[in-house]
Amino acid sequence: MKKLMLLAVISAFLAITGCSDKPKEESQTEAAKTAETAKDIKAAFVYVGPVGDAGWTYSHDLGRKVMAELPFVKETNYIESVPEGAESVRIITSLAQKGYNLIFTTSFGYMDPTIEVASKFPEVTFMHCSGYKSSDNVGTYFGRMYQPRYLSGVLAGKMTKTNVIGYAAAFPIPEVIRGINAFTLGVRSVNPDAVVKVVWTQTWFDPAKERDAAESLLDVNSDIIAMHQDTPAALQAAEKRGALAIGYNTVMQEQVPNAWLTAPVWNWGSVYTKIAEEVHDGTWKSQDLWGGIAEGYVDISPMSDKIPADVQAYVLEQKAKIASGELHVFSGEIKDNKGNIAVEAGKTMTDGEMLGMNFLVEGVQGNIPG
Repeated sequence: MKKLMLLAVISAFLAITGCSDKPKEESQTEAAKTAETAKDIKAAFVYVGPVGDAGWTYSHDLGRKVMAELPFVKETNYIESVPEGAESVRIITSLAQKGYNLIFTTSFGYMDPTIEVASKFPEVTFMHCSGYKSSDNVGTYFGRMYQPRYLSGVLAGKMTKTNVIGYAAAFPIPEVIRGINAFTLGVRSVNPDAVVKVVWTQTWFDPAKERDAAESLLDVNSDIIAMHQDTPAALQAAEKRGALAIGYNTVMQEQVPNAWLTAPVWNWGSVYTKIAEEVHDGTWKSQDLWGGIAEGYVDISPMSDKIPADVQAYVLEQKAKIASGELHVFSGEIKDNKGNIAVEAGKTMTDGEMLGMNFLVEGVQGNIPG
């Protein structure tokens, strides 16, 4: 009996030892593979405006700083105020030549330059913001900003007294058009009598032009100013005239404390962290990232205390519906501002259709410049 017990103990010990050897070998192999593919990150950013713009470029730089805290990110750098076009080719090339292995180009006009430079540096990972062209070492990323745009429109529709809301818009590209339309759909969902008047500035960053655009909108009875621009200049015009303001990119409440309502804002830190981790561990592949409220890429900022509690609660209810997928901003029926049906009842625009949007919805007063 003692011998049998001893044999049983020895057998159990061998079984346990045998079972533990294989996972140990596998875990060591996995660790070796990870160590082999993992690499330190040297990241560079190309900015279209100055980091002090308080808007678009500033929001990206906040994201850069978040990513820079990752232990494997050994260096980050940026070049600000880089013109879109030929000059950006030179800048992007110089960054690749300096050994940066992850390069972010953060404006639509950098799309073709990014593709051009990437073809010469296949070992470098490039990520282009808001574009639609990619290659083996070029991916794209953006956020579904139309979701918080819609929410800010709901807020504007609730808060306007004159039923005229002004919108200072940059360039007539699908990104900007999509934002105007989402905002207007939000406005009209709660206030079908309100209209959104649009003035195009044809610039991302020009405080004087942005301010002039807002002034012209205030002159035609707008009591709320929204914008798709890179600085708070349009909002400051609203503040000066006693109107209300809805920002963009970041929280600009300090610049316009009396006018401030809220803003659709970016959370680039989560995006840049995700990309850097994938490049570091060797899992990155070219793809088109387009996250929304649910993914944490975009949000609506905390709302001003001047907004009634019931209005704030309603906006947050709509936010929850968007995050859960219950509410789709561009679901039909939707008419354009010429009376034509743009989206049929019961249908929702595809990502491709939204990314190529080239019409203005009913309720927008203005045209898309040729």
